[in-house]
Amino acid sequence: MKKLVALLSLAAACSAVSAAAQDHDDDHDHFGRDRIKHVLLISVDGMHAVDFANCAKGISTVNGGQPYCPALAALGKTGINYVAASTSKPSDSFPGLTAIITGGSPALTGVYYDVAYSRNYDAPAKTTGNGLAAGSCTPYAAPTGTTTEYEEGIDIDQSKVNGGAPGAALTDGGLASIDPKRLVRDPGKGCAPVFPWEFVRANSIFSVIHKAGGYAAWSDKHPAYSSVASGIGPSALDDFYAPEINSNVIGLPGVKTPTGVSCSTVLDPGSDVSAWTNSFQNIQCYDTLKVDAILNEIDGKNHLGTRKTQVPTIFGLNFQAVSVGQKLIEKSNGVTGGYLDATGTPSAALLDEFKFVDASIGAFIEELKDKGLYDSTLIVITAKHGQSPIDPNRYVAQLKVGTSPATLLSNAGFIPDSESTNGSGIGPTEDDVSLLWLKSSSDTDAGVKILEDNASATGIALGQLYYGPSLAINYNGPTKDPRSPDIIVTPNVGVTYSGSSAKQEEHGGFAHDDTNVILLLSHSSFEPSTVRAAVGTVQVAPTILKALGLNPWELDAVRAEGTSVLPAVQLK
Repeated sequence: MKKLVALLSLAAACSAVSAAAQDHDDDHDHFGRDRIKHVLLISVDGMHAVDFANCAKGISTVNGGQPYCPALAALGKTGINYVAASTSKPSDSFPGLTAIITGGSPALTGVYYDVAYSRNYDAPAKTTGNGLAAGSCTPYAAPTGTTTEYEEGIDIDQSKVNGGAPGAALTDGGLASIDPKRLVRDPGKGCAPVFPWEFVRANSIFSVIHKAGGYAAWSDKHPAYSSVASGIGPSALDDFYAPEINSNVIGLPGVKTPTGVSCSTVLDPGSDVSAWTNSFQNIQCYDTLKVDAILNEIDGKNHLGTRKTQVPTIFGLNFQAVSVGQKLIEKSNGVTGGYLDATGTPSAALLDEFKFVDASIGAFIEELKDKGLYDSTLIVITAKHGQSPIDPNRYVAQLKVGTSPATLLSNAGFIPDSESTNGSGIGPTEDDVSLLWLKSSSDTDAGVKILEDNASATGIALGQLYYGPSLAINYNGPTKDPRSPDIIVTPNVGVTYSGSSAKQEEHGGFAHDDTNVILLLSHSSFEPSTVRAAVGTVQVAPTILKALGLNPWELDAVRAEGTSVLPAVQLK
């Protein structure tokens, strides 16, 4: 009996040692590093690869030559920097975000722009806040086609930060802020409204991670960006926060920016307060709402900090401040943002936005370290899109000096009413790109001839037209895909189809400044390295899954398009 007890005791001791070893092994990968249990994904909308180089290393003529992004510089010391990273094409926020979290191109996801067109859907039952007109829909009948809108126009009340969600707190925009009657409808499904997560034709990392038992959270600028739940739908998001960016600017009691500025009253009341993006100061208060959400989530709470939950497996946000700093000319105070030259030297206004974003990222790092989470968290910093042109001498507001492709083809009667410049709808899909859907694809050649004959007037003499085989090779083509444009126009570098005097850059196009963005992967165990090989932000999604020990092949895009994990990352 004594021998048996001794043997059992020995076995128990061995089992305990084995269990302890197993627990230890579970906390480390085969390189001996702390196992990655959390991923913080950050999109600094508009931020180029050159911006990271400039702000992390410093420019002699700015900030006394010292780096003006110390937090980003610190992440770079344990980071892999991909200097030739490219966004989706088109480089709009909606396809840009979709690419990052699905790994898929517009050809797969069907996401071309926040305002685009689909031949297999019908108009919403109620006119959207931005003027996409209501129309008819007959269940199971042939669709008539409609412009699709996935931005602030589908909110219940886009003038409110909470999007008009019934009973919501002052700033608590989210799923409940969406008005189903303002969504386009699918006659093939009995005219059911097409929710954002249904519109995306590929699953996301949030769905994969949640399905595997992880906790998923995301914060962004529109309730429409609940599209990140594509795959299994809203249940994929354990926490979702989307204060409406294009709402009326208000004081935010109790909110203080990471740079110490109180937002309890409107910082810039002399600006156009119909949207947070109209002011260099107000946009920082708006972004701070999402910064505070991330800090609360690091602390294991919900985005408002009102309820104990858990630290997310995947979480993150987008920053809008840099994008505003690049684009805005704020006439109310005579301040112009953007860059001073083609090397990316920031104006004083843009410099302040970089410093704000960097201070926010510094706050995340400090909080992760304070909670003992820094060594188990992979930080991914990229951008949905860049901004073009960096060189201020290249910008052309084309509608002031000429016309646009959509205008010419609308005048020719080729464009559907909801996309036409002559119609009563929301209007064409044009920024520094022009996406053209025709009433009949048989008019494509005739439409192209009109554009070629007016190359100078439309600012495309040095640009490029994609149609027929040159379009179909990357975008399926209009005869195979109801969402594919008939013609894509990428104009001369710097041309924007705008008559506005309030901006000096835009995005959406295919130019280098539109698409070449920051892509930095940082973990406390990484050796710093620079990767100059061309990569895409689509590779972020499978890389995140790989980092968390999940199979990238769970993503539809990996299986369908062969999207690979980013090179040079040593992951288990």
